Amino acid sequence: MAKTIILTSEQIRAARALLRWGQTDLAEESGVSVPTIKRLEGIRGVVVANRVTVLAISRALEVAGVEFLPANGSGPGVRLKK
Repeated sequence: MAKTIILTSEQIRAARALLRWGQTDLAEESGVSVPTIKRLEGIRGVVVANRVTVLAISRALEVAGVEFLPANGSGPGVRLKK
């Protein structure tokens, strides 16, 4: 069974900031439309979207060098891979 990806809008925005990407950059790299990215980033907390959409966004950010950190008491986060 495939792993469930839990991603927050805050993580997406923070990851884009680390990469110095705009929403258009993320759309181009992930294949997800800019309006969808805007909608997902505009809602606080866990992203509620089609699994394929969440996977495409997370993969694009990971390939670019972002590492997603789980919520381990202080909330989820992101950082650049070493």
